[in-house]
Amino acid sequence: MSSVTLLGPAEIRDLAELLDVTPTKKLGQNFVIDANTVRKIVKVAHVQSGDVVVEIGPGLGSLSLGIVEVGASLVAVEIDRRLASQLPVTFAQCAPDASLTVIAEDAMKVLELPDSPSRLVANLPYNVSVPVLLHFLEHFPSIASGVVMVQAEVGHRLAAAPGSKIYGAPSAKAAWYGSWRLAGTVSRQVFWPVPNVDSVLVGFERHEEPGDENLRVKTFTVIDGAFGQRRKMLRQALAGYAGSSAEAIALLEKAGIDPTLRGEQLGIADFVSIAQAG
Repeated sequence: MSSVTLLGPAEIRDLAELLDVTPTKKLGQNFVIDANTVRKIVKVAHVQSGDVVVEIGPGLGSLSLGIVEVGASLVAVEIDRRLASQLPVTFAQCAPDASLTVIAEDAMKVLELPDSPSRLVANLPYNVSVPVLLHFLEHFPSIASGVVMVQAEVGHRLAAAPGSKIYGAPSAKAAWYGSWRLAGTVSRQVFWPVPNVDSVLVGFERHEEPGDENLRVKTFTVIDGAFGQRRKMLRQALAGYAGSSAEAIALLEKAGIDPTLRGEQLGIADFVSIAQAG
């Protein structure tokens, strides 16, 4: 493949001006303008030549170009149709031999992807990062690993272990699909516009899921109940799920879980046990 030209601050701003795009908080748009950061993300994600990578929210294409620079094929999902239509034009200029498929759609509505991507690499919009991530893991089992850049608070939650103060429903649901780790910090200065929050890279490796779709839905319902009132013991927090506090106690004891524990003390295997006992 011929050489790939990455975008810098001037090119990003020129493209935005050309398309009359003003980054909006509504869509969580903060464009990466630093080529070194782009290459760092691609390296941390272990993207290899021949990989099929799905990127959510490619924006103006800075990370997209970094992904194909190493020889991967890219499937890009972009909700903003101006950005989606520009991406092939940018690639024609900066990466003419790269393999690019653009899907102009809301990522939360995408249920099919071409080429069964094996990796997910994305700078996820802050406002929908967890729902979008869980949606893609649910619907695309071919995704075996990935790295996402998210708001630091969200990233720490995703990677949190049971027992920590920031462990919650996103942590437990993410653990259904695989193992998660903090994979690096990202300076605010590599974004345009500069956000008022810090960002981190979160990596994941998929493992075999604990059960089928029916069990996943039940388990996620249990998780939502357990963290809906996270200060309460499980016997109270799951009273609505089980039917009453007494039934919650019976359910928890059947699952081998102490009813006086709180949701933050349970791992995904514990939540699965409760769902199976119901």
